[in-house]
Amino acid sequence: MKVLKLGIPKGSLETNTIDLFKKAGWRITADARSYFPDIDDPEISCRLVRAQEMSRYVEDGTLDLGLTGIDWILENESDVVVVQDLIYSKVSTQQARWVLVVKENSPYKSIHDMEGKKISTELVNFTKKYFAERKINVHVEFSWGATEAKVVEGLVDAVVEVTETGSTIKANKLRIIHELMKTNTQLIASHAAWENPWKRKKIRQISTMLTGSLQAMGKVGLKLNVSKENLDGVMKLLPSLKAPTISSLSSDQWFAVESIVDARIIRDLIPQLLEAGAQGIIEYPLNKVI
Repeated sequence: MKVLKLGIPKGSLETNTIDLFKKAGWRITADARSYFPDIDDPEISCRLVRAQEMSRYVEDGTLDLGLTGIDWILENESDVVVVQDLIYSKVSTQQARWVLVVKENSPYKSIHDMEGKKISTELVNFTKKYFAERKINVHVEFSWGATEAKVVEGLVDAVVEVTETGSTIKANKLRIIHELMKTNTQLIASHAAWENPWKRKKIRQISTMLTGSLQAMGKVGLKLNVSKENLDGVMKLLPSLKAPTISSLSSDQWFAVESIVDARIIRDLIPQLLEAGAQGIIEYPLNKVI
């Protein structure tokens, strides 16, 4: 049987990735004692791999397909096929950022103040290249973890760290002085897998379903009935991906309206729709929007 070798990022993205695949239609079961999660698709085999190493294993063909951040693809200078941007994180769909961080009371105000300074980061190769391209001489050392603590303790002048909201940085009395890059999860494939017709078709299937699941995040479906005289008022309130669907009911004076809306506005939108004359409003969850 033909099998596609899929890499699941171990660590902070692991649970989120498994949940995303579940929404897309694949059930992955991970055992803390095993690096080979089960998946309910005989055409896919899974392996847990650190996101930092994923692109290397995809590049050399150990894996056909994997998920990792664009930051680690650039860090490893990996030659892979980027199949799809999958912009998601542990808490939202916003992009994470790699930022230059100093103490809150530090005299450093910009990236140019780093001339001759010591910087600690996990993203060593990218950071060295970034500063070299700007002709700023810095000493970059690898951090094995607890990177932010190194600048707090005065072991280094600054750190390059990944953040989403910046709240942890502020809580540790640190300050962002420069953004080096934005990053998000990428679905990547090896060139060999992409050139294989069967594997490419399977990869495209996975990409389509994952993208559909991401499109559905934070959205809900909405159905309602409205009279002809109130239709225009209701339509002005309804946002949609394109345009709401309108269907005639048994009476030519009433219509059924269906739309996809942002879940964040639903608590305000429903009372407004009622005031505009909508009736029989039904809100329902979405698994995919394709």
